[in-house]
Amino acid sequence: MSNTTAPAMPAPQGVQAAHPTDLSAVKAKQQAAWSAGDYAVVGRTLQIVGECLCEAVDLRAGEQALDVAAGNGNATLAAARRFAEVTSTDYVPALLERGRARAEAEGLQVAFREADAEALPFADGAFDVVLSTFGVMFTPDQARAAAEMARVCRAGGRIGLANWTPASFIGELFKVLGRYLPPAAGLRSPALWGTEERLKELFGGDASSIVATPRMFNFRYRSPAHWLEVFRTFYGPVNRAFLALDLPRQGELERDILNLLSRFDRGGMRGLVVPSEYLEVVVTRR
Repeated sequence: MSNTTAPAMPAPQGVQAAHPTDLSAVKAKQQAAWSAGDYAVVGRTLQIVGECLCEAVDLRAGEQALDVAAGNGNATLAAARRFAEVTSTDYVPALLERGRARAEAEGLQVAFREADAEALPFADGAFDVVLSTFGVMFTPDQARAAAEMARVCRAGGRIGLANWTPASFIGELFKVLGRYLPPAAGLRSPALWGTEERLKELFGGDASSIVATPRMFNFRYRSPAHWLEVFRTFYGPVNRAFLALDLPRQGELERDILNLLSRFDRGGMRGLVVPSEYLEVVVTRR
């Protein structure tokens, strides 16, 4: 959930601007946001998504696999555990170091490389499988990022994605954040990657097939207050949102997030359980 992956604040809607958006400025703000806090604390809870995605793309031992916007390496580790030859990329060096430490702890062989998802430093068709879990969906230039993933994937290879849907808990969280810190005009919502229509726009010309399957990830925390404490401290975009607001507005944002958590909570009195829908996507390269 990183690399070119940080919302400066995510757009609740994808509306085109009358004037061109300075995407380089947006990217710089995003990189700063994902560098804030410590995303790895949140990212490691999502490990199961990387495991499931590697199964969805039918990853084989010995295949060349690229993890784009890898964050602290969930899909990276899942692919390496299946004996793929893995390259893990992100544009936040600290997150790559977290992934490196995890790989070393398990004795897994992984190549780590700082890279921008919109300008991948690899040859055409260099990889059998290209992966991204809650990462590439946050790129400012969505079409360019999708084209780069398709470019470095060989003909007949697979692109595997996990993307939050617009109606999911995380999709709703983006909308809440966007009300307090509106996104740059002209940005497409990251959550559009969680729709089949947008996936066809992004990959249709390069794909022989696109299979999108709704899945559910459960955020499991002690309570709504515990979730908020973790995300406010460690999740860059939420951390930055609170820091940008004065105290009264911080209180309002806290209230809105806690209300959102309570609305989605299925845990009852036995801890917080918040389901969030995502699309598990397998694009087969033409």
